[in-house]
Amino acid sequence: MTTKFLVLIGVAVVVVVMAGIVMASTAANTVPGSKAGEGQGTITGYDISTVHYQLNATDPSKIDAVTFKLDSAPTAGSTIKLKVGSASTTWYSCTTVSTAATCSTVAPAASVAAANELKVVVAQ
Repeated sequence: MTTKFLVLIGVAVVVVVMAGIVMASTAANTVPGSKAGEGQGTITGYDISTVHYQLNATDPSKIDAVTFKLDSAPTAGSTIKLKVGSASTTWYSCTTVSTAATCSTVAPAASVAAANELKVVVAQ
């Protein structure tokens, strides 16, 4: 056997082994199913009514809670936040039962004197 022939057989063996490794590694890959799409939907706001400020019994210059009604019940898991006062940076979390929302404003305490604006955010 000539040297060229042995080199050619050696190269062929390396190619076959490498192809087997590549085939074995790609055969083991699994890709889970996924979704993609595009769509559109209308974004509407909520009408808020029956706003009530519950003052602190000991210090009526503080607001303990704000309650209000939404015109429709938010979707389960929605986030509802409330801010009292345009200069405030504190957003209070709210809970709902059907269309009735309650927002505790005690930590930190909301001030009656600073309550010049009521901002409510509801997001699904």
